[in-house]
Amino acid sequence: MKEKINIVITDDHKLFRKGMVALIEDFEFIGEITEAGNGAELLGVLAGMKQPPDVILLDLKMPVMDGVEAHEKIRQLYPEIKVIILTMEDDEQYILHLISEGVNGYLLKNADPEEVETAIIKVMEKGLYFPENITDIVMKNLAKKEKPEIVSNPGFSERELVVLQLICKDYSNIEIADAMNVSVRTAEGYRQKILDKSGAKSMAGLIINALKYNWVSLK
Repeated sequence: MKEKINIVITDDHKLFRKGMVALIEDFEFIGEITEAGNGAELLGVLAGMKQPPDVILLDLKMPVMDGVEAHEKIRQLYPEIKVIILTMEDDEQYILHLISEGVNGYLLKNADPEEVETAIIKVMEKGLYFPENITDIVMKNLAKKEKPEIVSNPGFSERELVVLQLICKDYSNIEIADAMNVSVRTAEGYRQKILDKSGAKSMAGLIINALKYNWVSLK
């Protein structure tokens, strides 16, 4: 993980933004913190930056441009930025849609400060973070199907399937490298190649598809 992580907090409630700034500026790994009041303002802030931030904490319900539209544009223009949704919106279909669209994390605004800190660290180290309550929603949605949907894997090699199984078990690139006896760079290459072959928009989408289509088993 980078020594210092630069963050943009995007929320239309100024009081909440200031509270988040006060919270996360105490995290020892936090670098520069920037604020935006809505999605349109966020895109303007990003366009004016010499170096894009590492993480965006993004609210969903905002005027001018909401978080859903802002996230779509961020994925197109700045795919390397990690986006953590931070919202009061807990509708299951809303959550599942955003995960499938490639958000890196999803937190409710009543999350503990420790969980916010963990989420930022995890999305930087592993590319995604979803707390237990969000993971439960995803797994329950997959379990609703009486028969698992079988879709042939999109050309994964045997070695890539092993890596995919480790990804689904929440292994970091360093942990995958150790388990596979390869370099971290090679592990990163496997991860990217698997993501590209799958057609998923994010690691979260990849994991959902891997379990949904029975490409791997966690047993």
